[in-house]
Amino acid sequence: MNTHKSNKFHAKTETKGNVCTVFLSGELDLSVASDFRLVMEPLVGDTKLDLVINLKELKYIDSTGIGILLSILKSRQGMDVKFMVEDVPPQIQKLFDMTGISKFFASQENSH
Repeated sequence: MNTHKSNKFHAKTETKGNVCTVFLSGELDLSVASDFRLVMEPLVGDTKLDLVINLKELKYIDSTGIGILLSILKSRQGMDVKFMVEDVPPQIQKLFDMTGISKFFASQENSH
């Protein structure tokens, strides 16, 4: 388990079997984007792992954070490996809906 923490952003990774879940908490914005990229870089290219981003504890995300999620999605699709975003808080789901990106992030709940 790896943990990265700044004053306002925290990312924790947990791998069980072939699924790596990254739990984000706090605020994901331009000021912590490089921290988030550092956490995600080795995981995005690992084709042996399904990658899940859990946003349950995320309070805020800006366009930079959304852009990083979209670039991860694009990379993972190019490698034909799984990528999901789960436990999206209502205020962030609303932002995803308004920007039209919700449909790209299939969550476990609605992928039946």
